[in-house]
Amino acid sequence: MPPAAKKAAPKKKAKAKAKAPAKKKAAAKSSNLEFKNFEPYKPKRGEKYMSEKQREHFRGILMNWKKELMQEVDRTVSHMKDEAANFPDPADRATQEEEFSLELRTRDRERKLIKKIDATMELIDQDDYGYCDACGIEIGIQRLEARPTATLCIDCKTLAEIKEKQELG
Repeated sequence: MPPAAKKAAPKKKAKAKAKAPAKKKAAAKSSNLEFKNFEPYKPKRGEKYMSEKQREHFRGILMNWKKELMQEVDRTVSHMKDEAANFPDPADRATQEEEFSLELRTRDRERKLIKKIDATMELIDQDDYGYCDACGIEIGIQRLEARPTATLCIDCKTLAEIKEKQELG
């Protein structure tokens, strides 16, 4: 076996090992990242920022994301109804209650996110979407695709995070 082939084989194994944890992480974050299944918007030369076409692009992203979150809520309700059992063993009951508690906390965060999505949709309808709440400049299409509910440009968000870090110590 040539020396180059010997070196290539361990790298392939390392890549395969690296992919396995990534799949687990992806499954854990499923509902928060599902909105990213979209075609990135490519503005045409000379196209005005937040044109009707761009607003429709982001409206579609937000509507799909909200729909996926609502489906997850429905799945949780049916799961909790199906799995609710009165276990005689206290440890089994405690485990089930902890699982339900974790699931309900996740759904509560998603409920808040749905409210934020609704508020963002309202901004799109009022033609205020895509502009920083603090300084008024354009947030940018790529940032909005990464975080469709963003209300601050990257500079203002960075400053806010620095201030928050200083206040909390």
